[in-house]
Amino acid sequence: SDTSNADNAWYPLYNFSTSDIATELNNNDTAIAALAIINVVPNPYYAYSSYENNKIDNRIKITNLPDVCNINIYAVSGTLVRQFKKDSRITFQDWDLKNQVGIPIASGVYIIHVDVPGVGERILKWFGAMRPPILDNF
Repeated sequence: SDTSNADNAWYPLYNFSTSDIATELNNNDTAIAALAIINVVPNPYYAYSSYENNKIDNRIKITNLPDVCNINIYAVSGTLVRQFKKDSRITFQDWDLKNQVGIPIASGVYIIHVDVPGVGERILKWFGAMRPPILDNF
């Protein structure tokens, strides 16, 4: 650190460079390692998430996703609950906690399977305790 410069009010002044830092592209080993950081939040879900916009909104996020992936969500019975086909630069996928036809899911444990074509897969376990529906809004 350098404290000999009045331009910084005599506080320590640190110099560094980010010129050697860059995102690695087309590196399969890096892509495989990145599978480990795919996550679902909040987990567990106790009837509320900070991602929700109002009192009738239910929402969680599957985070740290690659540009292209397929997400399948299963009940512990093996029943397919919801599918997402992601093909965008956004690194997360919102799930409104509804099945494929728009019916709210039940409380319980769900298996989230994230398949990244040509790279691998990540399997997540998620628990949600759903709040009762609010019917007095209308």
